[in-house]
Amino acid sequence: MGEYHEPPKDQPSIRTIAMPADTNPAGDIFGGWLMSQMDLAAGNLAARVAGGRSATIAVDAMKFHRPVKVGDEVTLFANLVKVGRTSMHIHVEAWRRHRFGERSERVTEATFIFVALDAEGRPRELPVNRP
Repeated sequence: MGEYHEPPKDQPSIRTIAMPADTNPAGDIFGGWLMSQMDLAAGNLAARVAGGRSATIAVDAMKFHRPVKVGDEVTLFANLVKVGRTSMHIHVEAWRRHRFGERSERVTEATFIFVALDAEGRPRELPVNRP
């Protein structure tokens, strides 16, 4: 289960508000919306590491700990955990904060795997000097 405590001290990759249009039939925020936000956060880091175009090729170990509600502030943190010749493994945590509260809780996490791409969309080696 998600725990109430302080989110990571790292700079967030994305911060957004969960809106009514993003709900599933049960009234919670749709998991697909949250996953797309996580993919955007990971993609933002992947673009900087790759120094250009990259694409998601897999998602490992997606875990939904707690639901996200309409109006929650959703903050996503992305961290590079593994680098290969052409690929990057980026762990993303999503945290929610109730609109009128101060406490945060981790709601979802997953590792996104990206590959750097050349102009023709083929895998290319990552630059040696990366952030």
